[in-house]
Amino acid sequence: MQYAAGVRQTVAALVAAVAATALGAGCTPSGEDGAQPAGPSQSDRSPVPGAATGGSGGKGPATPAASASASGSGSGSASPAVSGGGAKPCTVKEVEVTEARQAAVRPPGTGTGAAVIAVTNTSKVTCTLQGFPTVAGAGNGSPGKNVPLATTHSGSATTVSLAPGARAWTKLTFVNVQGEADGYCVSGAAPASFPTLVVGVPGAGAHQIALDDGVFALCDNKATVTAYAATKPS
Repeated sequence: MQYAAGVRQTVAALVAAVAATALGAGCTPSGEDGAQPAGPSQSDRSPVPGAATGGSGGKGPATPAASASASGSGSGSASPAVSGGGAKPCTVKEVEVTEARQAAVRPPGTGTGAAVIAVTNTSKVTCTLQGFPTVAGAGNGSPGKNVPLATTHSGSATTVSLAPGARAWTKLTFVNVQGEADGYCVSGAAPASFPTLVVGVPGAGAHQIALDDGVFALCDNKATVTAYAATKPS
């Protein structure tokens, strides 16, 4: 039986030698020659250059707009700064009422009917006007004797920019005197006549002006007035 034991020892030695030879030849445990060891897991790999990191959801690098939004307070894009330097409202030192003429379009009658009034920027700076005139019949040079006219506004007011020397216009339409000679008022009131009117400019004082031809003759001490505008009315 010593022979059989010797055979078993020989076989075991051969098996051990074959295994050592296989390992030296680079065989894998599965017996596939040339197989490479498994690479690192996805979590162990270095980031690809230029790829987004940190919860970008796989999207590319943030755009400048997105970066600006992210650095803000969360209220969206900032509004551009508003540049100042707009023209200021005209003052009494910058404008004058320079003209008063009978309007071409006026109610029928023998009185003034309607007058076109011009306000001129007499300063060296641009300024703005907005609004309607006030009107009063001048009281023989005494402001305390002025006769205010009740005014009704026609149209809407817009801002008028007046460069030096430029004009703004308003139209005053009166209740016209009827008949010949001294005339009469349809209402039964006595006609009024004023050599001059005191015309108010919003924010720029009151200015006295005479009609270019004759006197202001009207009824009922009231007028319909347009807002100051850059276009001369008819």
